[in-house]
Amino acid sequence: MIKKLDKNTARRKRHLRIRRTLSGSAERPRLVVYRSEKNIYAQIIDDESGYTMVSASTIDKELKKGIAKTWNTDAAKVVGKTIAERAKEKGIAKVAFDRAGYKYHGRVKALADSAREAGLDF
Repeated sequence: MIKKLDKNTARRKRHLRIRRTLSGSAERPRLVVYRSEKNIYAQIIDDESGYTMVSASTIDKELKKGIAKTWNTDAAKVVGKTIAERAKEKGIAKVAFDRAGYKYHGRVKALADSAREAGLDF
């Protein structure tokens, strides 16, 4: 009998499979998206030094003021725009996009599209 994995375990397995080949460097850091039930988080990470360069999420106090709901695509667009602006301030223009095993759809796609529109290249 084949054991069926739950959704989150399957996502973690996909994420580990992706991470075998995807890595961030100082020249091209990794933009990671984490999506919980109520919030969305984004970080730009340099894997060589193990350093989080920039982060943004719907739990940031300054972002939370302008967002009515933290779990919809509108909130993801705000986080994408914010992460791109903060990356520009640090001099980061190119990133490698890591969707962390999530489908490129809905909130993940909204975050990526708004980060691209705000100037990040990936």
